[in-house]
Amino acid sequence: MRWCPKGYGGTRRDPDQVKRDGWHDEGVLAVSVDDHRLTWPERELVRQLGEKLYGPRADEREAANG
Repeated sequence: MRWCPKGYGGTRRDPDQVKRDGWHDEGVLAVSVDDHRLTWPERELVRQLGEKLYGPRADEREAANG
């Protein structure tokens, strides 16, 4: 058996479980604008919130300047 420092052993949680725990424990929401579970209006809301808080995405800025 190989020795691992505390916190580095065991199994990894899948990304959705990490996001779910973050929402339940910290009130932090991590969502992709391309999440297939969202309807078009929900994806648009996520996109608008992201742009309001952080500015346009890199790919959108390049297309506008291209």
